[in-house]
Amino acid sequence: MTVSSPAQENKDPLISNRYRNYVLFILTCVYVFNFIDRQIIVILQESIKRDLGLSDTQLGLMTGFTFAIFYASFGIPIARLADKSNRKIIIAVSLVIWSGMTAVSGMAQNFLQLLLARIGVGIGEAGGSPPAHSIISDLFPPKKRATALAIYSSGISIGVLIGFLLGGWIDAYYGWRNAFFIVGIPGILLALILYFTVKEPLRGLHENKKAAEGSLSFKAAMLTLWRSKTFRYVALASGFTAYSAYAFQSWMPPFLARLHGMDSAEIGFYLSLLFGIGGGLGFFLGGFITDRASIHDKRWYLLIPAATLLLAIPFALIIFFTGNTTLTLILMAVPPFLTSFFLAPSIAVAHTLVSPAMRALASAILFFILNIIGLGCGPLFTGMLSDLLTPSLGADALRWALGSTIMAKILGAIMYLLAAKTIVAELNTLPKTQ
Repeated sequence: MTVSSPAQENKDPLISNRYRNYVLFILTCVYVFNFIDRQIIVILQESIKRDLGLSDTQLGLMTGFTFAIFYASFGIPIARLADKSNRKIIIAVSLVIWSGMTAVSGMAQNFLQLLLARIGVGIGEAGGSPPAHSIISDLFPPKKRATALAIYSSGISIGVLIGFLLGGWIDAYYGWRNAFFIVGIPGILLALILYFTVKEPLRGLHENKKAAEGSLSFKAAMLTLWRSKTFRYVALASGFTAYSAYAFQSWMPPFLARLHGMDSAEIGFYLSLLFGIGGGLGFFLGGFITDRASIHDKRWYLLIPAATLLLAIPFALIIFFTGNTTLTLILMAVPPFLTSFFLAPSIAVAHTLVSPAMRALASAILFFILNIIGLGCGPLFTGMLSDLLTPSLGADALRWALGSTIMAKILGAIMYLLAAKTIVAELNTLPKTQ
Protein backbone atom coordinates (compact mmCIF):
# COMPACT_ATOMS: atom_id res chain seq x y z
CA MET A 1 0.00 0.00 0.00
CA THR A 2 1.35 3.40 -0.94
CA VAL A 3 0.70 6.01 1.70
CA SER A 4 0.81 9.61 0.54
CA SER A 5 1.90 12.47 2.72
CA PRO A 6 -0.69 14.73 4.37
CA ALA A 7 0.24 17.49 1.92
CA GLN A 8 -0.38 15.20 -1.04
CA GLU A 9 -3.67 14.07 0.42
CA ASN A 10 -4.87 17.63 0.88
CA LYS A 11 -4.39 18.18 -2.87
CA ASP A 12 -6.14 14.91 -3.73
CA PRO A 13 -8.76 14.23 -1.05
CA LEU A 14 -9.98 11.01 -2.68
CA ILE A 15 -9.27 8.12 -0.33
CA SER A 16 -9.68 4.49 -1.33
CA ASN A 17 -12.19 2.30 0.50
CA ARG A 18 -9.36 -0.12 1.23
CA TYR A 19 -7.30 2.52 3.02
CA ARG A 20 -10.11 4.03 5.07
CA ASN A 21 -11.19 0.52 6.12
CA TYR A 22 -7.59 -0.16 7.15
CA VAL A 23 -7.56 2.99 9.28
CA LEU A 24 -10.86 1.96 10.85
CA PHE A 25 -9.38 -1.46 11.61
CA ILE A 26 -6.29 0.02 13.29
CA LEU A 27 -8.34 2.51 15.32
CA THR A 28 -10.67 -0.29 16.39
CA CYS A 29 -7.65 -2.32 17.52
CA VAL A 30 -6.54 0.68 19.59
CA TYR A 31 -9.99 0.80 21.17
CA VAL A 32 -9.75 -2.92 21.91
CA PHE A 33 -6.55 -2.27 23.87
CA ASN A 34 -8.27 0.69 25.52
CA PHE A 35 -10.93 -1.58 26.99
CA ILE A 36 -8.65 -4.51 27.75
CA ASP A 37 -6.52 -2.22 29.88
CA ARG A 38 -9.54 -0.41 31.36
CA GLN A 39 -11.71 -3.40 32.18
CA ILE A 40 -9.24 -6.14 33.08
CA ILE A 41 -9.32 -4.84 36.64
CA VAL A 42 -13.00 -5.87 36.79
CA ILE A 43 -12.26 -9.59 36.44
CA LEU A 44 -9.32 -9.24 38.85
CA GLN A 45 -11.09 -7.26 41.58
CA GLU A 46 -12.10 -10.19 43.81
CA SER A 47 -8.45 -11.37 43.94
CA ILE A 48 -7.25 -7.79 44.46
CA LYS A 49 -9.84 -7.32 47.23
CA ARG A 50 -8.57 -10.39 49.09
CA ASP A 51 -4.89 -9.57 48.56
CA LEU A 52 -5.05 -5.87 49.48
CA GLY A 53 -7.99 -6.06 51.92
CA LEU A 54 -10.30 -3.64 50.08
CA SER A 55 -14.01 -2.86 50.51
CA ASP A 56 -16.64 -2.77 47.74
CA THR A 57 -16.65 1.02 48.00
CA GLN A 58 -12.89 1.11 47.38
CA LEU A 59 -13.31 -1.22 44.41
CA GLY A 60 -16.05 0.99 43.00
CA LEU A 61 -13.91 4.07 43.56
CA MET A 62 -10.94 2.50 41.82
CA THR A 63 -12.77 0.92 38.89
CA GLY A 64 -15.26 3.76 38.49
CA PHE A 65 -15.24 7.29 39.83
CA THR A 66 -11.52 8.04 40.25
CA PHE A 67 -10.67 6.58 36.86
CA ALA A 68 -13.61 8.36 35.24
CA ILE A 69 -12.92 11.83 36.65
CA PHE A 70 -9.36 11.90 35.27
CA TYR A 71 -10.32 10.17 32.04
CA ALA A 72 -13.18 12.56 31.35
CA SER A 73 -11.45 15.75 32.54
CA PHE A 74 -8.27 15.24 30.54
CA GLY A 75 -10.35 14.27 27.51
CA ILE A 76 -11.60 17.84 27.00
CA PRO A 77 -8.23 19.67 26.62
CA ILE A 78 -6.82 16.75 24.64
CA ALA A 79 -9.82 16.88 22.31
CA ARG A 80 -9.39 20.62 21.87
CA LEU A 81 -5.77 19.94 20.90
CA ALA A 82 -6.95 17.22 18.51
CA ASP A 83 -9.29 19.67 16.77
CA LYS A 84 -6.26 21.80 15.90
CA SER A 85 -3.31 19.40 15.53
CA ASN A 86 -2.24 15.92 14.42
CA ARG A 87 -4.73 13.41 15.78
CA LYS A 88 -2.82 10.20 15.00
CA ILE A 89 0.17 11.37 17.06
CA ILE A 90 -2.11 12.14 19.99
CA ILE A 91 -3.63 8.66 19.82
CA ALA A 92 -0.22 6.95 19.51
CA VAL A 93 1.27 8.82 22.49
CA SER A 94 -1.85 8.19 24.57
CA LEU A 95 -1.69 4.47 23.78
CA VAL A 96 1.90 4.26 25.00
CA ILE A 97 0.96 6.04 28.26
CA TRP A 98 -2.07 3.93 29.16
CA SER A 99 -0.36 0.65 28.19
CA GLY A 100 2.67 1.49 30.33
CA MET A 101 0.50 2.44 33.33
CA THR A 102 -1.45 -0.80 32.99
CA ALA A 103 1.80 -2.73 33.37
CA VAL A 104 2.73 -0.55 36.36
CA SER A 105 -0.59 -1.53 38.01
CA GLY A 106 0.82 -5.01 38.53
CA MET A 107 3.52 -3.59 40.82
CA ALA A 108 1.10 -1.95 43.29
CA GLN A 109 1.46 -2.97 46.93
CA ASN A 110 -1.53 -1.15 48.41
CA PHE A 111 -4.76 0.62 47.50
CA LEU A 112 -3.18 4.06 47.01
CA GLN A 113 -0.49 2.78 44.64
CA LEU A 114 -3.00 0.86 42.56
CA LEU A 115 -5.35 3.86 42.54
CA LEU A 116 -2.56 6.12 41.24
CA ALA A 117 -1.65 3.62 38.53
CA ARG A 118 -5.28 3.45 37.41
CA ILE A 119 -5.41 7.25 37.34
CA GLY A 120 -2.45 7.09 34.96
CA VAL A 121 -4.36 4.65 32.76
CA GLY A 122 -7.33 7.02 32.77
CA ILE A 123 -5.23 10.03 31.78
CA GLY A 124 -3.66 8.08 28.92
CA GLU A 125 -6.96 6.72 27.66
CA ALA A 126 -8.42 10.24 27.58
CA GLY A 127 -6.48 10.79 24.33
CA GLY A 128 -7.94 7.77 22.56
CA SER A 129 -11.57 8.12 21.50
CA PRO A 130 -12.21 11.83 20.70
CA PRO A 131 -9.40 12.06 18.11
CA ALA A 132 -10.38 8.65 16.70
CA HIS A 133 -14.04 9.70 16.38
CA SER A 134 -12.92 12.82 14.54
CA ILE A 135 -10.74 10.86 12.10
CA ILE A 136 -13.52 8.36 11.38
CA SER A 137 -16.05 11.12 10.75
CA ASP A 138 -13.63 12.70 8.29
CA LEU A 139 -12.98 9.43 6.42
CA PHE A 140 -16.59 8.23 6.15
CA PRO A 141 -19.55 10.13 4.64
CA PRO A 142 -22.57 10.96 6.83
CA LYS A 143 -24.71 8.09 5.50
CA LYS A 144 -22.05 5.55 6.57
CA ARG A 145 -20.77 7.37 9.65
CA ALA A 146 -22.83 5.65 12.36
CA THR A 147 -21.93 2.25 10.91
CA ALA A 148 -18.23 3.11 10.92
CA LEU A 149 -18.48 4.44 14.47
CA ALA A 150 -20.37 1.28 15.44
CA ILE A 151 -17.55 -0.89 14.10
CA TYR A 152 -15.09 1.23 16.07
CA SER A 153 -17.29 1.00 19.18
CA SER A 154 -17.34 -2.80 18.89
CA GLY A 155 -13.78 -2.56 20.17
CA ILE A 156 -15.37 -2.14 23.60
CA SER A 157 -16.87 -5.62 23.48
CA ILE A 158 -13.83 -7.22 21.88
CA GLY A 159 -11.67 -5.63 24.58
CA VAL A 160 -14.02 -6.82 27.32
CA LEU A 161 -14.04 -10.32 25.78
CA ILE A 162 -10.25 -10.55 25.69
CA GLY A 163 -9.85 -8.86 29.08
CA PHE A 164 -12.30 -11.15 30.84
CA LEU A 165 -11.08 -14.33 29.13
CA LEU A 166 -7.36 -13.65 29.39
CA GLY A 167 -7.54 -11.88 32.74
CA GLY A 168 -9.62 -14.60 34.37
CA TRP A 169 -7.30 -17.33 33.12
CA ILE A 170 -4.08 -15.53 34.11
CA ASP A 171 -5.54 -14.61 37.50
CA ALA A 172 -6.51 -18.22 38.19
CA TYR A 173 -3.12 -19.70 37.27
CA TYR A 174 -0.51 -16.94 37.58
CA GLY A 175 -2.02 -14.21 39.76
CA TRP A 176 -3.57 -10.80 39.17
CA ARG A 177 -0.25 -8.95 38.98
CA ASN A 178 0.93 -10.91 35.95
CA ALA A 179 -2.36 -10.18 34.20
CA PHE A 180 -1.56 -6.45 34.23
CA PHE A 181 1.96 -7.05 32.89
CA ILE A 182 0.84 -9.31 30.04
CA VAL A 183 -1.97 -7.10 28.68
CA GLY A 184 -0.15 -3.78 29.11
CA ILE A 185 3.05 -4.24 27.14
CA PRO A 186 1.68 -5.15 23.62
CA GLY A 187 -0.08 -1.78 23.33
CA ILE A 188 3.27 -0.07 22.78
CA LEU A 189 3.84 -2.13 19.61
CA LEU A 190 0.40 -1.18 18.29
CA ALA A 191 1.23 2.50 18.88
CA LEU A 192 4.22 2.15 16.53
CA ILE A 193 2.09 0.49 13.84
CA LEU A 194 -0.45 3.30 14.09
CA TYR A 195 2.20 6.01 13.90
CA PHE A 196 3.99 4.63 10.82
CA THR A 197 1.03 3.40 8.73
CA VAL A 198 -1.81 5.89 9.33
CA LYS A 199 -1.85 9.42 7.92
CA GLU A 200 -3.73 12.47 9.17
CA PRO A 201 -6.87 12.98 7.02
CA LEU A 202 -8.22 16.28 5.76
CA ARG A 203 -10.81 17.69 8.17
CA GLY A 204 -14.34 18.01 6.87
CA LEU A 205 -13.47 15.84 3.87
CA HIS A 206 -17.11 14.93 3.15
CA GLU A 207 -18.50 18.36 4.02
CA ASN A 208 -16.28 20.20 1.50
CA LYS A 209 -14.65 22.16 4.28
CA LYS A 210 -11.03 23.11 4.82
CA ALA A 211 -9.40 22.23 8.10
CA ALA A 212 -9.31 25.80 9.32
CA GLU A 213 -12.90 26.64 8.50
CA GLY A 214 -15.41 26.65 11.33
CA SER A 215 -12.70 26.97 13.97
CA LEU A 216 -14.12 28.49 17.16
CA SER A 217 -12.69 29.57 20.46
CA PHE A 218 -13.14 27.09 23.29
CA LYS A 219 -15.78 29.30 24.90
CA ALA A 220 -17.71 29.68 21.64
CA ALA A 221 -17.52 25.94 20.97
CA MET A 222 -18.84 25.12 24.44
CA LEU A 223 -21.69 27.62 24.03
CA THR A 224 -22.59 26.01 20.70
CA LEU A 225 -22.92 22.62 22.37
CA TRP A 226 -24.77 23.98 25.39
CA ARG A 227 -27.35 25.76 23.23
CA SER A 228 -28.27 22.50 21.51
CA LYS A 229 -31.13 20.85 23.40
CA THR A 230 -30.60 17.70 21.36
CA PHE A 231 -26.96 17.47 22.40
CA ARG A 232 -27.84 18.00 26.06
CA TYR A 233 -30.51 15.32 25.98
CA VAL A 234 -28.25 12.87 24.12
CA ALA A 235 -25.37 13.47 26.53
CA LEU A 236 -27.59 12.82 29.56
CA ALA A 237 -29.18 9.81 27.88
CA SER A 238 -25.72 8.39 27.17
CA GLY A 239 -24.69 8.99 30.77
CA PHE A 240 -27.69 7.18 32.25
CA THR A 241 -27.30 4.33 29.77
CA ALA A 242 -23.62 4.00 30.63
CA TYR A 243 -24.47 4.09 34.37
CA SER A 244 -26.47 0.88 34.03
CA ALA A 245 -23.99 -0.68 31.59
CA TYR A 246 -20.84 -0.03 33.65
CA ALA A 247 -22.50 -1.09 36.91
CA PHE A 248 -23.66 -4.31 35.25
CA GLN A 249 -20.28 -5.00 33.69
CA SER A 250 -18.21 -4.07 36.74
CA TRP A 251 -20.21 -6.02 39.32
CA MET A 252 -21.10 -9.17 37.37
CA PRO A 253 -17.83 -10.94 38.28
CA PRO A 254 -18.34 -10.41 42.05
CA PHE A 255 -22.07 -11.18 41.58
CA LEU A 256 -21.33 -14.55 39.98
CA ALA A 257 -18.64 -15.33 42.54
CA ARG A 258 -20.67 -14.44 45.63
CA LEU A 259 -24.17 -15.54 44.61
CA HIS A 260 -23.45 -18.38 42.21
CA GLY A 261 -20.17 -19.77 43.57
CA MET A 262 -18.16 -19.47 40.36
CA ASP A 263 -14.36 -19.04 40.27
CA SER A 264 -12.46 -16.41 38.29
CA ALA A 265 -11.55 -18.72 35.39
CA GLU A 266 -15.21 -19.75 34.91
CA ILE A 267 -16.43 -16.18 35.24
CA GLY A 268 -13.84 -14.90 32.78
CA PHE A 269 -14.77 -17.57 30.23
CA TYR A 270 -18.53 -17.04 30.36
CA LEU A 271 -18.49 -13.25 30.61
CA SER A 272 -15.96 -12.90 27.79
CA LEU A 273 -18.31 -14.72 25.44
CA LEU A 274 -21.57 -13.26 26.73
CA PHE A 275 -20.41 -9.65 26.99
CA GLY A 276 -18.08 -9.82 24.02
CA ILE A 277 -20.50 -11.35 21.55
CA GLY A 278 -23.69 -9.77 22.90
CA GLY A 279 -22.21 -6.31 23.33
CA GLY A 280 -20.29 -6.46 20.06
CA LEU A 281 -23.41 -7.27 18.06
CA GLY A 282 -25.29 -4.51 19.86
CA PHE A 283 -22.66 -1.88 19.07
CA PHE A 284 -22.54 -2.86 15.39
CA LEU A 285 -26.29 -3.19 14.88
CA GLY A 286 -26.90 0.05 16.76
CA GLY A 287 -25.00 1.93 14.07
CA PHE A 288 -26.00 -0.23 11.10
CA ILE A 289 -29.74 -0.20 11.81
CA THR A 290 -29.96 3.47 12.77
CA ASP A 291 -28.00 4.54 9.67
CA ARG A 292 -30.59 2.84 7.49
CA ALA A 293 -33.67 3.68 9.52
CA SER A 294 -32.66 7.36 9.71
CA ILE A 295 -32.21 8.01 5.99
CA HIS A 296 -35.60 9.69 5.82
CA ASP A 297 -36.21 10.45 9.50
CA LYS A 298 -33.31 11.36 11.79
CA ARG A 299 -35.42 10.70 14.88
CA TRP A 300 -34.70 6.98 14.55
CA TYR A 301 -31.14 7.69 15.71
CA LEU A 302 -32.76 8.33 19.10
CA LEU A 303 -35.94 6.26 19.10
CA ILE A 304 -34.09 2.97 18.55
CA PRO A 305 -31.76 3.40 21.59
CA ALA A 306 -34.78 4.37 23.71
CA ALA A 307 -36.64 1.21 22.69
CA THR A 308 -33.70 -1.14 23.27
CA LEU A 309 -33.07 0.34 26.72
CA LEU A 310 -36.63 -0.38 27.79
CA LEU A 311 -36.51 -3.88 26.29
CA ALA A 312 -33.41 -4.69 28.38
CA ILE A 313 -35.14 -4.08 31.74
CA PRO A 314 -37.05 -7.38 32.25
CA PHE A 315 -34.02 -9.45 31.27
CA ALA A 316 -31.80 -7.57 33.74
CA LEU A 317 -34.30 -8.06 36.56
CA ILE A 318 -34.42 -11.82 35.97
CA ILE A 319 -30.62 -11.99 35.99
CA PHE A 320 -30.37 -10.07 39.27
CA PHE A 321 -33.08 -11.93 41.18
CA THR A 322 -33.19 -15.51 39.93
CA GLY A 323 -31.26 -18.10 41.89
CA ASN A 324 -30.82 -20.31 38.82
CA THR A 325 -27.23 -20.10 37.59
CA THR A 326 -28.02 -21.64 34.19
CA LEU A 327 -30.82 -19.16 33.51
CA THR A 328 -28.60 -16.30 34.65
CA LEU A 329 -25.88 -17.28 32.18
CA ILE A 330 -28.34 -17.83 29.33
CA LEU A 331 -29.82 -14.35 29.73
CA MET A 332 -26.55 -12.61 30.54
CA ALA A 333 -25.85 -11.60 26.93
CA VAL A 334 -29.21 -9.87 26.39
CA PRO A 335 -28.81 -6.63 28.46
CA PRO A 336 -25.32 -5.88 27.03
CA PHE A 337 -26.67 -6.51 23.51
CA LEU A 338 -29.67 -4.22 23.87
CA THR A 339 -27.92 -1.52 25.90
CA SER A 340 -25.03 -1.28 23.41
CA PHE A 341 -27.29 0.08 20.65
CA PHE A 342 -26.94 3.60 22.09
CA LEU A 343 -23.30 4.53 21.50
CA ALA A 344 -22.76 4.80 17.74
CA PRO A 345 -25.96 6.78 17.00
CA SER A 346 -25.24 9.08 19.95
CA ILE A 347 -21.78 9.93 18.61
CA ALA A 348 -23.13 10.31 15.07
CA VAL A 349 -25.82 12.73 16.24
CA ALA A 350 -23.27 14.76 18.22
CA HIS A 351 -21.00 15.04 15.16
CA THR A 352 -23.91 15.97 12.89
CA LEU A 353 -24.84 18.89 15.16
CA VAL A 354 -21.39 20.56 14.97
CA SER A 355 -18.84 21.64 12.37
CA PRO A 356 -15.93 19.32 11.42
CA ALA A 357 -13.55 21.51 13.45
CA MET A 358 -15.52 20.73 16.63
CA ARG A 359 -15.97 16.96 16.34
CA ALA A 360 -13.24 15.87 18.73
CA LEU A 361 -14.47 18.39 21.31
CA ALA A 362 -18.10 17.24 20.83
CA SER A 363 -16.98 13.65 21.46
CA ALA A 364 -14.98 14.71 24.50
CA ILE A 365 -17.90 16.60 26.06
CA LEU A 366 -20.24 13.71 25.27
CA PHE A 367 -17.79 11.27 26.83
CA PHE A 368 -17.17 13.57 29.80
CA ILE A 369 -20.85 13.45 30.74
CA LEU A 370 -21.15 9.79 29.77
CA ASN A 371 -18.19 8.75 31.89
CA ILE A 372 -18.84 10.94 34.93
CA ILE A 373 -22.41 9.66 35.22
CA GLY A 374 -21.76 6.17 33.85
CA LEU A 375 -18.26 4.97 34.64
CA GLY A 376 -17.82 7.34 37.56
CA CYS A 377 -21.09 6.84 39.41
CA GLY A 378 -22.35 3.45 38.20
CA PRO A 379 -19.73 1.13 39.78
CA LEU A 380 -19.14 3.44 42.78
CA PHE A 381 -22.76 3.96 43.85
CA THR A 382 -23.55 0.29 43.28
CA GLY A 383 -20.61 -0.67 45.49
CA MET A 384 -21.60 1.84 48.16
CA LEU A 385 -25.17 0.56 48.19
CA SER A 386 -23.88 -3.01 48.42
CA ASP A 387 -21.74 -2.10 51.45
CA LEU A 388 -24.70 -0.26 53.02
CA LEU A 389 -27.06 -3.24 52.61
CA THR A 390 -24.56 -5.99 53.51
CA PRO A 391 -25.16 -5.90 57.31
CA SER A 392 -28.84 -6.72 56.79
CA LEU A 393 -28.83 -8.70 53.53
CA GLY A 394 -25.41 -10.36 53.39
CA ALA A 395 -24.45 -11.55 49.90
CA ASP A 396 -27.90 -10.56 48.60
CA ALA A 397 -26.93 -6.91 49.09
CA LEU A 398 -25.18 -6.90 45.71
CA ARG A 399 -28.31 -8.34 44.08
CA TRP A 400 -30.42 -5.39 45.27
CA ALA A 401 -27.70 -2.85 44.54
CA LEU A 402 -27.63 -4.00 40.92
CA GLY A 403 -31.41 -3.95 40.80
CA SER A 404 -31.35 -0.24 41.55
CA THR A 405 -29.60 0.42 38.21
CA ILE A 406 -32.88 -0.21 36.36
CA MET A 407 -33.87 3.39 37.10
CA ALA A 408 -30.91 4.60 35.03
CA LYS A 409 -32.21 2.72 31.99
CA ILE A 410 -35.61 4.36 32.39
CA LEU A 411 -34.08 7.84 32.67
CA GLY A 412 -31.89 7.16 29.64
CA ALA A 413 -34.89 6.16 27.53
CA ILE A 414 -36.75 9.32 28.59
CA MET A 415 -33.80 11.51 27.56
CA TYR A 416 -33.58 9.85 24.14
CA LEU A 417 -37.30 10.42 23.58
CA LEU A 418 -36.89 14.09 24.48
CA ALA A 419 -33.97 14.38 22.04
CA ALA A 420 -36.11 12.83 19.31
CA LYS A 421 -38.53 15.76 19.70
CA THR A 422 -35.85 18.40 19.03
CA ILE A 423 -33.40 16.87 16.54
CA VAL A 424 -35.31 17.58 13.30
CA ALA A 425 -35.80 21.27 14.05
CA GLU A 426 -32.14 21.70 15.03
CA LEU A 427 -30.80 19.92 11.96
CA ASN A 428 -32.96 22.13 9.74
CA THR A 429 -31.13 25.20 11.08
CA LEU A 430 -27.66 23.89 10.20
CA PRO A 431 -25.79 24.96 7.04
CA LYS A 432 -26.35 22.52 4.18
CA THR A 433 -22.63 21.72 3.96
CA GLN A 434 -22.42 20.65 7.58
